[in-house]
Amino acid sequence: MLIDLVELPAGRVTLADRRTRREWTVDLRPYRLGVFPVTQAQYAEVTGDRPSAGTGDELPVENVSWFDAVRFCNELSRREGLAPAYAVDGDDVGWDAGAGGYRLPSEAEWEFACRAGTTGPRYGPLDDIAWYRGNSGERVHDVGGRSPNAWGLHDMLGNVWDWCWDVYDAEVYGSYRVLRGGGWFDEHWSCRASVRRRSHPSLRLEDVGFRVATGR
Repeated sequence: MLIDLVELPAGRVTLADRRTRREWTVDLRPYRLGVFPVTQAQYAEVTGDRPSAGTGDELPVENVSWFDAVRFCNELSRREGLAPAYAVDGDDVGWDAGAGGYRLPSEAEWEFACRAGTTGPRYGPLDDIAWYRGNSGERVHDVGGRSPNAWGLHDMLGNVWDWCWDVYDAEVYGSYRVLRGGGWFDEHWSCRASVRRRSHPSLRLEDVGFRVATGR
């Protein structure tokens, strides 16, 4: 199975959380990121499952938990002869950063990729780049239907939220993981490069999917 990946450079990104008014800077090594969110056809080929509320091979898979996304990454790695990135023991998941297999992007990798060298809230006019409540007809759409950013990445904003590897705030929210990007049912203010959302890693939601990353 072919998943299109874009090679991204090393760089630095500053993240911010509006709730805590905290900012932090992350240095990144080069990596690869999926051009599109994982589609329903891709997910079905790897797992045999079609969990999504909508139906269509080129629609992004949704109704997948963070744990589902981790298992997909490991199974895809095995199918392609790569060392799985994750060691899974029940609900305990460890990331081997030296493994060559597929994984979820870190939150910093996600925002760096989304911005693609830009500094504003979005990498282009929202109606051109994203499916959101104002233009989606309140439904999910095929991947790649809006304009990409300067690095060739589609649907970084809108359509479905992307699961990221990171814990959102362990002291306050425990194991909740970070979601990024906004979705088809969100208002325009949620579809910005800096917006952070959280969800329990076991939850499955109709506006949440994922895309894969690898090292380089």
